[in-house]
Amino acid sequence: MAHSVDRASVDRARERITGLIRRTPTFRATVPTLHGPVPVIFKLEFLQYGGSFKVRGSLNALLHAEEDGRLDDAGVVIASGGNAAIGAAWASRLRGVKCTVVVPVTAPDVKIDKLIALGADVRKVGARYAEAAEYADELATSSNALALHAYDLPDIVAGAGTIALEIQDDVAEPLSYVIAVGGGGLLSGVVAGSGEDDSIYGVEPSGAATLHSAVAARQPVDIDIDSIAGDSLGATKIGSIAWDTVRSRPVSSLIVDDDALIDARTLLWEEFRIVVEHGTAAALAAIVTGQLAPADDKPLCVVLCGANTSMTSY
Repeated sequence: MAHSVDRASVDRARERITGLIRRTPTFRATVPTLHGPVPVIFKLEFLQYGGSFKVRGSLNALLHAEEDGRLDDAGVVIASGGNAAIGAAWASRLRGVKCTVVVPVTAPDVKIDKLIALGADVRKVGARYAEAAEYADELATSSNALALHAYDLPDIVAGAGTIALEIQDDVAEPLSYVIAVGGGGLLSGVVAGSGEDDSIYGVEPSGAATLHSAVAARQPVDIDIDSIAGDSLGATKIGSIAWDTVRSRPVSSLIVDDDALIDARTLLWEEFRIVVEHGTAAALAAIVTGQLAPADDKPLCVVLCGANTSMTSY
């Protein structure tokens, strides 16, 4: 089933969530790379409530459901490896509703601890996201709760797209957006919210390359996850919204190995004292390794999308 998220949906999402989330800043910097210094614009979205961009989509979905009378005492249910669940828990707390999250047993403790602190009902099911998602679907049906999705729901994608609108407020010129890809919700949201003259690059670890694998197969395919970034970019198949996005507008797909992720993450700490997840560092890794260089008329804009990580995680 095809899905679509357009600019109007992103604009409506912004109207709903403005004033309820943090308006995260952009930051211009020069990054050392293998081919010399490169100017970059960072969107510091890891400063968002819950430590990642995910609260934008969840809050948009909850507010839309409230408008339509689809949200009641049963609250919401979501399956997630961590960040989407944290976003849903934050949004639920903001709206005063119950939130049940289903995570794989492999979800990192730092994210589980955060969920519990936010008051979410955390249930660990299965070793893979697909197993957690199946249980969450059954639970939502039986309880009549609002079913949220980590990345493949129009309201979730539209909320993520509000990041692009904020960046446009700060930077008037066309950009080359560089986005880490898991299930593709952030990627497709930025596409919907970006301008026609902007370029979009999706970057994935070689061991978690859902988009790259789909492009090669010309259709979404299941993959096995084998990457240090699997805790945040652990989707095993690209979302249908993201897949429709890359077929409707040019999106370049790049992959980087885990060593490049680690190096990019270390660089962010050593140069800027910024701590992010390995998955978040994927976007910068494509620049540091020289796979992606800035065009003269389109600065590189890297969305640093999440920081739910341990200081001792390398």
